[in-house]
Amino acid sequence: MRASSTTTLATALATRTGSLDASFSAKIVLVLFVAALTAASAQVSVPLPFSPVPFTLQPMVVLLGGLALGSRLGSASQALYLLAGVVGLPVFAASVTLPPGPLRLLGPSGGYLMAYPLAAFLAGSLAERGFDRRYLTSVVAMLAGLLVIYTGGATWLGLFARAGGGDAAIGIPAALASGVYPFVLPDLVKLAAAAGLLPAVWRVIDRGR
Repeated sequence: MRASSTTTLATALATRTGSLDASFSAKIVLVLFVAALTAASAQVSVPLPFSPVPFTLQPMVVLLGGLALGSRLGSASQALYLLAGVVGLPVFAASVTLPPGPLRLLGPSGGYLMAYPLAAFLAGSLAERGFDRRYLTSVVAMLAGLLVIYTGGATWLGLFARAGGGDAAIGIPAALASGVYPFVLPDLVKLAAAAGLLPAVWRVIDRGR
């Protein structure tokens, strides 16, 4: 029997643990795992000479985490990740200009980081409607979340961040040119590869029912 369209992968896995207490604990572990995975993916970063925003694997981890956990748990995992960074844990991508801590959210990549909980929430909401069951709909859900990340990142970079210690914002067109356009093709390639993961897991679960 196919799982209900409102059942996320995290819920399906957690309910297999048996009791309600065990299921709750399993969900907590999954939230912690996604937060830790987001932090780990930030360490794989490549500085770009033409952009103040580094290339990382984080967006795909954020979106996959949202699909797997659902809206509330997915956004909670990213809120936990940001909290860890704000208190000073080394979970953000390396920076030669900004130290670990809350100031990182005020830097050029702050808008992308602050958009992570919203992007995970949106991807998770679509997963709760069954978008994570098929490849094409998983692509749609991840594209929607990626658009949230781009919007938050470009808005912050263009209107609020101060690149190079300057006093003036660089503006939205320059933010798109340096903080969005160079990342679109690589992110689409990663998205196309990652979108098949959850449908594949669901097929395994369905076969075991």
